[in-house]
Amino acid sequence: MHISVGKPSSGSTKIWITTKGGCIIANNNSKIPAHVLEDLLEIISAQYFMICDAWKNHFRVEEINYYC
Repeated sequence: MHISVGKPSSGSTKIWITTKGGCIIANNNSKIPAHVLEDLLEIISAQYFMICDAWKNHFRVEEINYYC
């Protein structure tokens, strides 16, 4: 997933959601401050199932392929 402060762009910060419900920062191209990024990772992890369900519904798939 991509996250950014302000207008989204293709070079935004990239977060990978893992199969076990965690998150990995792929890059922080948006230069989001570390303390804010930590809070965002907690929120993303807490909403793991909702995010995965939304992904499946949006892309009309049964399974998600994870990086890790």
